[in-house]
Amino acid sequence: MGTSVVEAHNVRVLGSSDTTIVLGHGFGTDQSVWKHLVPHLVDLYRVILYDNMGAGTTNPDYFDFERYATLEGYAYDLLAILEEFNVDKCIYVGHSLSSMTGAIASIIRPDRFHKLIMISASPRFVNSRDYYGGFEQDEIDQLCNAMETNYKSWASGFAPLVVGGDMDSVAVQEFSRTLFNMRPDIALSVFRTIFAFDLRHYLGRVTPPCHIIQSSKDLAVPVAVAEYLHQNLGGKSIVEVVSTEGHLPQLSAPAITIPVLLRHIIHDIVDH
Repeated sequence: MGTSVVEAHNVRVLGSSDTTIVLGHGFGTDQSVWKHLVPHLVDLYRVILYDNMGAGTTNPDYFDFERYATLEGYAYDLLAILEEFNVDKCIYVGHSLSSMTGAIASIIRPDRFHKLIMISASPRFVNSRDYYGGFEQDEIDQLCNAMETNYKSWASGFAPLVVGGDMDSVAVQEFSRTLFNMRPDIALSVFRTIFAFDLRHYLGRVTPPCHIIQSSKDLAVPVAVAEYLHQNLGGKSIVEVVSTEGHLPQLSAPAITIPVLLRHIIHDIVDH
């Protein structure tokens, strides 16, 4: 890749402090998903925002389909960004896909992470005999077929389902916009990667403290998954189920979600 990691990921650094917070967005969005949180952070922290490769705001030519077929590709991107900005230790706030990216990165370099704040996180989306992830495989296959057939039509239907609430809400419009910005073949590839991964066996190796933030009603992640993470992560963890609807509560219900996030950013898990 003949361009810098900063340029490729549209990295922005705001504020200045000894404590660095890094914000990682999920599938179908970009760093703009943090717009309600960032103003509360910049006076207290150094804040690093970046776009995942494949997001509509990145150059599609840089998307390596093989590299991003697993979450390790994203994890190494994150570690490269931390390296570039000399981040010895950070508070990492990851949404959905990126919460698991942070988990993988923390296995590779646990020293880089003071704690992980995981929003709408799941180690596996597909149900199995002894695990409830929320989706049957044939449901995933149908979604992939719909994406391949008519991406715009699929995105128009997918956005309100994932965001929850009112079809015409600003959050649905915002998520639709960032979904439409993705090149369809890249979106399908990322979608397949997300629904194929099974990171359950990695969880015990995640040692930094994890704060698990979960909507009480999320079409993509059942509340049981948050509890599963809590029981299986290798380090200290805490779960907070927030009375919000949807998979992107930081975008769709900021008045409720942002104070919760700030509380978990500021306060560490207390040993009882």
